[in-house]
Amino acid sequence: MFRTAIAGSLPKPAWLAETHKLWPQWKTQGEDLLRAKADATLLWVKLQEDAGLEVIGDGEQARQHFVHGFLEQVEGIDFDNKVKMGIRNNRYDAMVPQVVAPLRLKGRVHAFEAQLTRAHTHKKVKFTLPGPMTIVDTVADRFYGDKIRMAMAFAELLNQEALALQADGVDIIQFDEPAFNVYMEEAADWGVQALEHAARGLTCTTAVHICYGYGIQANIDWKNSLGHEWRQYEKVFPALAQSSIDQVSLECFHSHVPPDLMKLLEGKDVMVGVIDVASDVIETPEQVADTIGLALQFVPRKHLIACTNCGLAPMDRAVAEAKLRALAEGARLADQRYG
Repeated sequence: MFRTAIAGSLPKPAWLAETHKLWPQWKTQGEDLLRAKADATLLWVKLQEDAGLEVIGDGEQARQHFVHGFLEQVEGIDFDNKVKMGIRNNRYDAMVPQVVAPLRLKGRVHAFEAQLTRAHTHKKVKFTLPGPMTIVDTVADRFYGDKIRMAMAFAELLNQEALALQADGVDIIQFDEPAFNVYMEEAADWGVQALEHAARGLTCTTAVHICYGYGIQANIDWKNSLGHEWRQYEKVFPALAQSSIDQVSLECFHSHVPPDLMKLLEGKDVMVGVIDVASDVIETPEQVADTIGLALQFVPRKHLIACTNCGLAPMDRAVAEAKLRALAEGARLADQRYG
């Protein structure tokens, strides 16, 4: 059967945090919050297994945000005095922490949720980390004065945590780099180099997720401004094809990405987005199978993984559950169709 996975995040239950938000506030504190995070993680492990997915993630339930969840365990970052900053090339404003001193890890970052997930599933476990270029685009620099230098500093910290996650039993470590679709020339110039530094020494499977963003209005508006063809991937895929990264995640269903760009990733596993995260409409298994069939024109079956376009964090929980089922059912139908 075709392999299946999600890009990373899943909606947080209402008893854990605010719903339908990209930066939700927690509903409790202290030990109660830790227990609630664990319960939410275990809930989504079970729901992913019930849906029939092959690769299981923690759903990023223990993190408020996919970038800041990592940064909270980094010394040299001031979270008390956040500043408003335009991110993703000023696509939208966010309140971001400031880098004010040399960067160091306080200790382990994601041991709790990684070990919990690993202990409660026999399936392959994927764990996500923010990529160095995307981190640089989500903090205000008041110390390094050079974003490449700062990106390499973050890459070193990411590498430390990634090696520890591998020791926790994680099978796939994915770095999320939506900034690669915004700063294309820089991504090819030094972004992939920083990514490889973050993955240095890993013997587990490595992946990078490059999307056009969560299904929030600012991202939808941006996509609508990109015209009838989205060719951002064309800039960075050749560099990734020459890199040591094993898997690349991309948007496909309901996007304007020319599907033949997948050919630029020859030799890599391609996580093809067959589930739209910007719509509450549930895909049918036939639609998922159709998208897989389209991708098979450019990606060999052995290298194709059916995936979501991006994370599902801001979505309604029931919608997300239905989309996971559609993903698995569509992969099964594609297996029947394409042998």
